[in-house]
Amino acid sequence: MTPAAALGQQRWMIVAAAFCGVMVGFGSLLVFTFSVFVKPLSAEFGWSREVISGAFGFAAMSVAVASPVLGRLLDRYGPVRVILPCMAVYAVAFASLSQLAPSIWQLYATFVVLGIVGNGTTQMGYSRAVSTWFYENRGLALALVMAGTGVGGVVLPPLAQSLITNYGSRAAYAALGVLVIIVGTPLTAVFVRERTHAESGTIPMRRGMRVAEGLRSRAFWIIVATLFLGSITINGAITHLSALLTDRGISSGQAAAALSILGAFSFCGRIVTGHLLDRYFGPRVSFVLMLGVAAGIATLARASSVIGAFAAAALIGFGLGAEADITPYLLTRYFGLRSFSTLYGFTWTAYAIAGAIGPVIMGKAFDVTGSYGPLLSLLAIGMFVSAGLNLLLPRYPVEL
Repeated sequence: MTPAAALGQQRWMIVAAAFCGVMVGFGSLLVFTFSVFVKPLSAEFGWSREVISGAFGFAAMSVAVASPVLGRLLDRYGPVRVILPCMAVYAVAFASLSQLAPSIWQLYATFVVLGIVGNGTTQMGYSRAVSTWFYENRGLALALVMAGTGVGGVVLPPLAQSLITNYGSRAAYAALGVLVIIVGTPLTAVFVRERTHAESGTIPMRRGMRVAEGLRSRAFWIIVATLFLGSITINGAITHLSALLTDRGISSGQAAAALSILGAFSFCGRIVTGHLLDRYFGPRVSFVLMLGVAAGIATLARASSVIGAFAAAALIGFGLGAEADITPYLLTRYFGLRSFSTLYGFTWTAYAIAGAIGPVIMGKAFDVTGSYGPLLSLLAIGMFVSAGLNLLLPRYPVEL
C-alpha cells in the first residue's frame, strides 16, 4: 500500500470511529430514546409529562453551560483526552437511571451530569479531529460522522422499547448505559486523533479567526439564531413524538417505528447533505432542507394515522442535517480551524438553551390543553423563519 493510500485509509477509519461514538452519544441515545421512557416513568412514579420533560431541560441547560468549556478543552488538548472521560461518565450516569428513586430531583441531577459531559460524546467532540483530515471532502466526512446519530435513531428507540416491554425501564437504562461503553469507547481510543502539521499537506490546520473575532461576526450570530429557532421546534417534537402518537391511538410499537423512520431518513439526509455541501453553497442547502423539516412539523401537528405519522417522521428526519449538523461545516468555512471547537461550543449553548425550552413547552401545552397540535402549528411557522435566516448568510471568506 502506498503512503498516500495508507493515509487515505487512516482518515476514513477516523470517520468510522467517530460515527460509532456519535451513534451511542448524547445526541443519539438520550434524545431519540427520551420519549420512549416518558410514559413508563409517568406510570411508575406518577410524574406529569411536563415534570418529566424538565429532566431534558436540565440536561439541555447543562449542555449550554458546559459546551464552551468543552470546546476550549478540545481546542487545547485534542479530542481523545476530552471524549473518553466524557463517554465514561456519560455511560455510568445513563446506567444509573436504573436505580431511580421516587424523588424527581434524582432524575434531574442525573440529567444535569449527562448534560455536562454530553457534548463530549457528540459530533462536537469529533468534528475538529475529522476536519483536520479533510478539506475538499469535508462536507461528506462530517456528514458521515453525524450519520451516526441517524443510525442510532433507527436502532435505539425500538431497542429501548423492546427492553422496556420485556424487562422493564430500569433494565433498559442499565443495558443502554453498558452499550455506550462497548460501542463508543474502543474505536475512539484506538483511531481518533487530529492530523499533525507534518501530515497536513495543503489543509490549513491553525489558520482562522480567534474567538473574539468570531463572536463579533454577523455570520456567527445568524448561525446562532437559525440554530435557536430550529432547536426549539425539533427537540420539542422529537422528545414527545412517542407520547404524542400513542395519544392518538397509534400503538407503542408503531410510535417506536416512527422514531426509527425519523432516524433512517436522518441517516439518508445527512449523506445527501454531505454531498451537497461539497458542491453547493451551504446556507442554500440548509434553507431547502429546513423547509422540509417545517413541512414535517406541520404534518405532525395534524397526523392521526400511521401513514401521517410516518410521513411527518420522514420529512423531519431527512432535514435534520440542515439544523445542527451543517453548523460545524459552516464554522470551518467562515472561521477556520484556529478556534473551531470553542466557537462550536458557543453555538451549542444557544442550541441547548432552545433544546431545554422546546420539550418543556410541549409538555406544558399538553398538560394545559390535552393536545400538542396547536403548539406544533406555531413551531412549524418558527421553523420556516429559521430556514429563511440561512439566506442572510454571506459568501465564505476566500482566505479560509
